[in-house]
This record gives sequence, structure tokens and C-alpha cells, in this order.
Amino acid sequence: MTNEFLFLIWTIVVVGVVLAAFRVGRVALYGVIGIYIILANVFVTKQITLFGLAATGGNSLYGAIFLATDLLNEYWGRKEAQRGVLFGWACAFFYMFASQIFLLFRPSPDDFVNPAMQEIFSLAPRIVAGSLLAYIASQSHDVFAFAAWKKRFQGRYLWLRNNASTMVSQLIDSLIFSLIAFYGVFEAGVLIQIVITTYVLKLIVAAIDTPLIYMSRRFQPDELRGREGL
Repeated sequence: MTNEFLFLIWTIVVVGVVLAAFRVGRVALYGVIGIYIILANVFVTKQITLFGLAATGGNSLYGAIFLATDLLNEYWGRKEAQRGVLFGWACAFFYMFASQIFLLFRPSPDDFVNPAMQEIFSLAPRIVAGSLLAYIASQSHDVFAFAAWKKRFQGRYLWLRNNASTMVSQLIDSLIFSLIAFYGVFEAGVLIQIVITTYVLKLIVAAIDTPLIYMSRRFQPDELRGREGL
């Protein structure tokens, strides 16, 4: 099974989970944002090859967070979307804090997992620092841009609003995160590949989630049913 095929299947799964969470309600969307941001910060440490280019393992999860905040923005408004962004930021910060605390525990003589944890979590401060800055900058832009486009088009052209806000936001995210997390770790050529590939993969995720944001109109949670204009 190729990496490309696995990436496609995995992306469909993670964006599908976002839609399922939306069906439950906004609290479930907050939960998905929190889970996805933590998993993305773990999986980003795995380097893979997609379409012949270097990439990281957290792209689909991170890209799907934009779908979650766009759904919050579309149905509950900019304030709730920004609240979801801040909740995700807090989860990522706690992950960084907790991972470093657990590295301080002295392992027992029978422990065999600690070396692997040291390998993964020793990278956490730089990776999560890059993620925290990239996340708050890109997501805040996405929330602002989505709301601005929604006002500009008077609630029409959902596909355009979703993709226009996400395309710029994903570029901001890819540049900030890759430069902070991986500058000096990889050679310049590999770092450029990671930036380009990360951005392109996130655009693919955005393209895949566009039909789902339209499907959300048929899967509205009970708390939205009967609201005027939805």
C-alpha cells in the first residue's frame, strides 16, 4: 500500500470525523480540535515521502482543524470559531508542558519505553513552539477571512469562502511552522520541500473537505435545527 493511497484514505477519515463531530454539536467540534492538534504535534515528528517529496505526518489532521473552525464560523459565528482556536491552542500548550514534565521522571530499571519517549518528546518544545505560533496566526487569519468573505458575499459562495480563507491561512501556517520547527535540523533543500509539500497537502485536504462543508447542511445538529437561515 503506497503512502499516497494511505494519505488519501487517512484524510477522508479525519475530515469525516470532523463532520460527525459537527452532527453532535459545537462542543464535539471543540473536542476534535483539541485531539487533532495534539495528535498533529506527535505525528509531525514522523518524516514521510509523498509524491516524491519530503513531508511530515501531521498534515491531514492539522488541515482538518481548519474545516472544524470553518464549520464553527459558518453556523455559530466568528466568536465561537475564535473560541475553538483558543481552545486548540491551550490543548497544544498543555501537551508541550506535560511532555516535558514526564521526561523529568526517572525511569525504573525495567523501563524499556523511555528511550523512545526521549526521542519523540525531546523535540516537542521546538515543534510545539512553532506549532503554537503558526496555529494562532493562521487560524486567527482563517477565522477573520472566513467571516469577512461571508459578509462580503452575504452568506453565498460557501466553497469560495472556505477555500479562499484556507489557502492563505495554510501558507502562513506552513511557513511559520516549518521555519521554527525545522530550520537548522534539515538541509535547506529538504526544508524547502517540507514547506512546499506541507502546503500542497493541506490544500488537498481543503479540497477534500469542501464537499463535506456542503454536506454539513444536511447533517445539522439538534441545537441548530429551526434556526432561521440555516
